[in-house]
Amino acid sequence: MRELLKVPNLLSVARLALSPLIVLAILAGEYRRALALCMIASVTDALDGYLARALGQSSRLGQKLDPIADKVVLSAIYIALAVPGAAPWWLVLLILGRDTMILACAGLAMLLTRLRSFPPSLWGKVSTLLQMVTALAVIVAHAFPATGFGGGLGVLFVVTAACTVWSGLHYAWLGFRMLRSANASVR
Repeated sequence: MRELLKVPNLLSVARLALSPLIVLAILAGEYRRALALCMIASVTDALDGYLARALGQSSRLGQKLDPIADKVVLSAIYIALAVPGAAPWWLVLLILGRDTMILACAGLAMLLTRLRSFPPSLWGKVSTLLQMVTALAVIVAHAFPATGFGGGLGVLFVVTAACTVWSGLHYAWLGFRMLRSANASVR
């Protein structure tokens, strides 16, 4: 309980709490409000890591809570964007499928081996960043339709999908290597 009350962890919890508000704004067609809430969530994401280091408040809970908050917010946004057709369902299912595969493989590895650390890969970080940029681009395009900003979204969807697939394959390869290494050390 004490770890939860650390400022960086409270910021991650605040980001989680923003998820339903962002979803409701998107579903109501209030994209400017959704954009403002996304900006607040982005600030909490940047601040929690910075403050954890600056205040010496890094914690095991924070190391788990931060990526969970990121995934919950991003997944919720994508599902909310797909409902009114602002983002394609195929992209949403691809992103959710990759994340589900990663979680399932990590869970199996934890059950069957002594592996407990699954650091994010460079491709995973690039994929997540691109997914965030794409989601924000969709929200901005709907928040300010007169700008014509939405014209390039189709290309962005394809690039995001390609990077998501590549990072999923990369994680599968890394997981296979980790399992082989873990099995070799048991023998």
